[in-house]
Amino acid sequence: MSAGTTHRSNGTARPRRRRRPRTPALGLPLALTAAGTLAYGTAVVVGGQQQAAAAAAATLTVAKDGTGQYTTVQAAVNAVPAGNTSRVVISVKPGTYRELVRVPSNKPHVTIQGTGASRKDTVIVYNNASGTTRPDGSGTYGTGGSATVAVEADDFQARNLTVANDFDEAAHQDIAPQAVALRTAADKVLLDSVIVEGDQDTLLVDTAAKDRLGRVYVTHSYVVGNVDFLFGRATAVVDRSVITLKKRWNGTSAGYVTAPSTAAGRRGILIANSTVNGDVSDRTFYLGRPWHAGGDATLDPQTTVRNTTLSAAIKSTPWTDMSGFSWKSDRFAEYANQGPGSGPASSDRPQLTAAQAADQEVADWLGDWTPTA
Repeated sequence: MSAGTTHRSNGTARPRRRRRPRTPALGLPLALTAAGTLAYGTAVVVGGQQQAAAAAAATLTVAKDGTGQYTTVQAAVNAVPAGNTSRVVISVKPGTYRELVRVPSNKPHVTIQGTGASRKDTVIVYNNASGTTRPDGSGTYGTGGSATVAVEADDFQARNLTVANDFDEAAHQDIAPQAVALRTAADKVLLDSVIVEGDQDTLLVDTAAKDRLGRVYVTHSYVVGNVDFLFGRATAVVDRSVITLKKRWNGTSAGYVTAPSTAAGRRGILIANSTVNGDVSDRTFYLGRPWHAGGDATLDPQTTVRNTTLSAAIKSTPWTDMSGFSWKSDRFAEYANQGPGSGPASSDRPQLTAAQAADQEVADWLGDWTPTA
């Protein structure tokens, strides 16, 4: 099935032959070449003759201590030529990089990869929130603008690192607290072996425009937060990962995992083959609620959670309304979940039939894209 085909969770899907679930066959991380100066579009002088530079270095290195080509991640991104046509790996040495990073739409095929032994060794972090005033006094950042890392270029990859937003909500209760760690607004975004950490609105999976497809595949990773911390209108898959629930700034347990704002005719958020847990109180978290961004009634939000282990933190009625929109009018369902937070089918807890589940597998979300290293 194509990524644009949808079925309502309470509708009847067209029967089809059952197929085995397919997940992308990810290879090992790209081998890092020797560090070199990026030379796209330049010329070199050989024997007195000016010749076009042959191949650019595939890797740019970043190190806070000056042992790389750049000391910030953004400087390396800036060095990638606009319109590049081949993979560029930004190899980031261990350390904490307190900076804002933006990969613009004219710089596709970029990988940002930590080189430490653990995804915790390389951290990109900042602390803007929706209500934070911009340095130039032009207003506040807004939710999307608060992102520590913003990805607007297609075919982006992040590997073996942490992206975080450590906005101190307790110290700034007077401003809007939405604080995005990572925002994607592109197609074919792969997040492999990463941690995306925040509180409210941690991972914003968006698209470049309402009518544009934006696919995001998250695998072998952690997504951490408490309120709507996996949200947006992209066609997004969290597969073989851990969704970690955390308490609010005041120590209370209450929250929502997903807040999809899916356009009609597209697929929304799929959580598959994963675990949802955290050090929070039992029955205090919803799996999701429908975000009709801007009050747009034409949207058709979708979250499916399947083949996933749910801790006792999940409410027995795991879906709820949002801003006057009923979750029952949109697409929310489960299939074959387990653990103390799972439960039987009911009017408050829709479960996919086997036929419907056959049309809501990882491959259906990704369509003609198979993420590879």
